[in-house]
Amino acid sequence: MPHVLVVGSIHPSGRALLADAPDVTAEFVDGTTEDSYASLISHADALLIRTQPLGAATVAQAEKLRIVSRHGVGYDAVDVDALTKHGIALAVCGDVNSTSVAEHAVMLMLAAAKRAVRADHAVRHGGWGWRDRIEARDLRGQNLLLIGYGRIGRHTARLCAAFGMTIRAFDPVLEASGWPDGEITPAGNLVEGLGWADIVSLSVPSAGKPIIGARELSAMKPGSILINTSRGGVVDEAALVDALHSGQLGAAGLDVFAQEPLPIDHPLTRLDQVVLSPHIAGVTAEASERMAVGAATNILDFFAGRIDPALVVNKEALNGHIET
Repeated sequence: MPHVLVVGSIHPSGRALLADAPDVTAEFVDGTTEDSYASLISHADALLIRTQPLGAATVAQAEKLRIVSRHGVGYDAVDVDALTKHGIALAVCGDVNSTSVAEHAVMLMLAAAKRAVRADHAVRHGGWGWRDRIEARDLRGQNLLLIGYGRIGRHTARLCAAFGMTIRAFDPVLEASGWPDGEITPAGNLVEGLGWADIVSLSVPSAGKPIIGARELSAMKPGSILINTSRGGVVDEAALVDALHSGQLGAAGLDVFAQEPLPIDHPLTRLDQVVLSPHIAGVTAEASERMAVGAATNILDFFAGRIDPALVVNKEALNGHIET
């Protein structure tokens, strides 16, 4: 009977699926680090992890492991090559949190445009006269550039269209495969799009280096707004701080950072035109339940021979593990 190791807290609905399944046993352990579960990995046939790393050394100890199921859609901290080498499948959830992330991106846009941090401070600390500076801006009539036009980008576009924004997207991968008919206008090239936009929102995977650096920030309109709900590292944070100090950028809304947790003495924490959140865009109550259920279902489906191959990152590892 397959033994499932679940690391970290997941929604009760996901726990129940595994705990009540008649054909598997489940073990639930706390921990946010790789060390918190590495000593238990040798007994596991399946591993369900949230944001915990999974490296080659731990994979090498997993003699029985056949599937790793990620509680979410990203897998930056997982050594996929090591899993594939050992014939271990890596599954992710389907479209469980794209609407949640899109809503969060719009929330950050509104908070940045309306200078929510400064407004809150003005009320709480006796600065009522701040309102006469008229720093808040409308979204209506603003130009929005979406960098990345996948599921999250498209949901964001639909939400922002309701505000009366003019929207373009920059997505060279999508453009190379053929821009979908009836969708918003592509930006053409990144620098041109940045110069056109009043607000820029990123919804892209990690590229291993910044997509937005000093050059790109200097191409943006003075006083424009940058939103990042994608991955830490896609924006050069030092260059971003400089642009905010100089006024080249008017405000920013950030949910992800190069180092997480963000150090409390980081320069970004001292800027009151910046709205910060702790990488929670996709972690709503509803999305968390969908992720837990999806991650648990992937494991049960795998051992039942019916997992959806579209949810498996390294499909070559499926050979011999599911029915065809």
